[in-house]
Amino acid sequence: MVKPYTSETDTIRRRYDRTALFYDWMDTMIPAKLRRKAVEQATGKVLEVGVGTGANLEFYLPGCQVTGIDFSLGMLQKAKQKLLRARVPVTLVEMDAQQMTFPDNSFDTVIATCVFCSVPDPIQGLKEVKRVCKQDGRIILLEHVRSENPLFGWLMDVFNPIALHVIGSNINRETIKNIQEAGIQTYSIEEYSGKIIKLIVASPA
Repeated sequence: MVKPYTSETDTIRRRYDRTALFYDWMDTMIPAKLRRKAVEQATGKVLEVGVGTGANLEFYLPGCQVTGIDFSLGMLQKAKQKLLRARVPVTLVEMDAQQMTFPDNSFDTVIATCVFCSVPDPIQGLKEVKRVCKQDGRIILLEHVRSENPLFGWLMDVFNPIALHVIGSNINRETIKNIQEAGIQTYSIEEYSGKIIKLIVASPA
C-alpha cells in the first residue's frame, strides 16, 4: 500500500512525472562507464532507490534480484520499457524513499544514483536506506553534490531554486554530511567531474 505523500514530496513527485519524458537525456550527466562501475558492485537481493527511468537496469550482473522503487509513476512507466534490457529479475514498485514499507534488514545491497538530491528530507531517506539494508550489507550511492570550490558552490546555491522548481532536484546538497548524520559508515569515496560527482560505498553499521 502506498502511503500518502506529504505536500512537499507530492510537489517534487509531480515535477518528476513531468520531466520523465525527457529525463533520459538529462541522465547523460552520469557517464555509462561510471554508472556501470557503481551498479556492478551490487550483489544478492538488491534495492534500487529512485530507479527513475531504469537507466541502471542493464548493468546488474546475473545473481542479483532487484527491486526498484520510485515515487513517480511517470518515471516507473519509462523504467518498465527498459525491463527487457535487464539480465536479472526486476520488480518495480511505487514507493517513497522517506517511508519505505520493507522490513528491517531486507536487502544485501541498497543502491541509488542521483537520488538524494531530490528526496525532500534526504537524512530521513538515508536513515531508511540504513534500516532496510542488512547489517553486513552494502550501500552504494552515486550522487552529484555541492562543489567544494567557493565560486562554483556559490553559483550552485544561486541557481538551486531554479533547478528545484523546473526539475525537482537540488544541485547544492552536501550529501556526504547527510550520510554521516544518518549514521551510515562510509569506507570508500571516489570523486569525479571536479569532485561534484561522488561514488560512495558504505555500510549501515
